[in-house]
Amino acid sequence: MITLLLPLLERVGLIILLANLLMISPFYKRMMYERDSRRARLVLILTFSAFAIISNFTGVLVNAPFDIGNGGLVSLSSHTSIANTRTLTIGMSGLIGGPFVGFFVGLISGSVRWFQGGNAPHTYFISSLLIGLFSGLLGQMSLRKKSYPPVWQGSLCGALMEIIQMLCIYIFSPDKTQAVELIQTIAIPMVFVNALGTGIFLSIILGTLAQEESMKAIQTHDVLALTNTTLPYFRQGLTPASAQKAAIEIQKFMRVSAVSVTNRTSILAHVGAASDHHIPAKRIITDLSKEVIETGKIHVAKHKHEIGCHVADCPLEAAIVVPLFVKGKVAGTFKLYFTDADKISYVEEELAQGLGNIFSSQLELGQMAIEQGLLKDAEIKSLQAQVNPHFLFNAINTISALMRIDSEKARHLLLQLGNYFRANINSTRHNLISVEEEMNHLNAYLSIEQARFPNRFDIHMLIPQELYQAAIPPFIIQILVENALKHAFTGRKKDNHVTISISQEDKLLHLQVKDNGKGIDADLLPKLGKEVISSSGGTGSAIENLNRRLRSLFGDASQFKISSSDQGACFDVTIPYHIIEGEAE
Repeated sequence: MITLLLPLLERVGLIILLANLLMISPFYKRMMYERDSRRARLVLILTFSAFAIISNFTGVLVNAPFDIGNGGLVSLSSHTSIANTRTLTIGMSGLIGGPFVGFFVGLISGSVRWFQGGNAPHTYFISSLLIGLFSGLLGQMSLRKKSYPPVWQGSLCGALMEIIQMLCIYIFSPDKTQAVELIQTIAIPMVFVNALGTGIFLSIILGTLAQEESMKAIQTHDVLALTNTTLPYFRQGLTPASAQKAAIEIQKFMRVSAVSVTNRTSILAHVGAASDHHIPAKRIITDLSKEVIETGKIHVAKHKHEIGCHVADCPLEAAIVVPLFVKGKVAGTFKLYFTDADKISYVEEELAQGLGNIFSSQLELGQMAIEQGLLKDAEIKSLQAQVNPHFLFNAINTISALMRIDSEKARHLLLQLGNYFRANINSTRHNLISVEEEMNHLNAYLSIEQARFPNRFDIHMLIPQELYQAAIPPFIIQILVENALKHAFTGRKKDNHVTISISQEDKLLHLQVKDNGKGIDADLLPKLGKEVISSSGGTGSAIENLNRRLRSLFGDASQFKISSSDQGACFDVTIPYHIIEGEAE
């Protein structure tokens, strides 16, 4: 028994060595994840069949009257049997690939064993088929769960499969006495070895996959950290400053010899080896980069001449060049350089391609943010630039009439009109101006209106001096006051009051324009500020534009409320409070 055990352990060692060699291969690692696919099943059948055939030809001869002997293993004599690890291999194929794989591995290895001959060879053909099916059925349970059985279950399965073989030897052997003697000689060593080998084989697979998952988790964590770090840079677009900062972070993460970032024509940043001639602001000097920009496909150069650098003593021997896309078009590249070509592996290639997709998304997000900002800014500028032409015509007519009766006042109004339009032009350059600037603009407007309608209305201003540098959108007060003068006092020529008040509480600025006019019609009040309305008094487009500007600038941080009664209307605006530093240009 011991005499048989040691040689069998040697044969198990050979199978374990082959298993280790397989699990080093990236190809077989992928097969272990995709083992329920048709392609993986075919690969597993071929691989384990090869293992099983090797087991047949590396077994230990057992000669009648069942002592351990030596001899040829290719063709066995009629009184000879062979103790081998075929059952281990067939059982592992079933546990990994399911009944389909187990059956065909059993069929192939059983057929080879039958052709070897020996004592009742058909017995081993039958046992091989049964072992393949039974182990496959056990493997099917874990296969459905996308997992592998634990090591103890694998060892137990290995022992059970060898017991099945012992039963087949007893049942299908013509000489029962000889069968019992053979079983007594080989059963315990083979059951033990098969259980041990199956457990070790399965532990190698599980350990390799667990290590792979651990590496993937670490890489995922690092990629997320790098993504978070580079996001502020690539969202600024491909500029020399952002590319330099991003390249430093990429080199730190990837641990490569050098990192370069380019746009379509120039090197924007180069960090690491060969910085003496791969200089930012120079035109792209490598043929490899030009090819990637033209084709839009990642390229891996594993030889120095493939890089295409025209500097003879350039230390860079290998590179991975990844295109960066914005809206489906190549906007530039990032390149990972190596001074040792042997350091490029499949992992680096896959990681570089994944990072290229991430960086392209970051660039596209940045481009979208810039375009959205420009669109919003253009919309605000357009709204700010809207000046009622009737105001200009009325002001000119008023000044023209005054020139005949009060030329000094006409001159003053002309200067005020100039101040009004100068303030209008200056305000369109900024999304926010100070309260002081807005009040100067309003006073110029009121001077002209009061000249047209003397003593018709009074404006009361309740604005603390410390809030004159608070930031507000241009025209916000002027639009609300103009709205009151046009619509609140229809038919009234006296006792018309408009009160402007500004206050600050915590981090919010509150602005209110209130009149003592006739109020707003109840059916129009819910629509005012939210949509353009049709009424005899106007369309409400100025108020609707004002509300849109507030939402564009401040979002949910702003509030615009309109209330009305028979004692007048009140417009309340709340925006975040901050100070305008210095004077507006």
